[in-house]
Amino acid sequence: MAKNEHTSAKAGKAASNVLRDGRTGKDSKTAAGSALSQRPDKKKK
Repeated sequence: MAKNEHTSAKAGKAASNVLRDGRTGKDSKTAAGSALSQRPDKKKK
């Protein structure tokens, strides 16, 4: 993956919802965690 490629905000939100949902399986949570780890860092104020 190149430095400038990141998971989109929409995909990040979906991944966050998967991790918060208690009904999802281990594989789904692994994929969601991977997607969130590819999100850009939040800017500090």
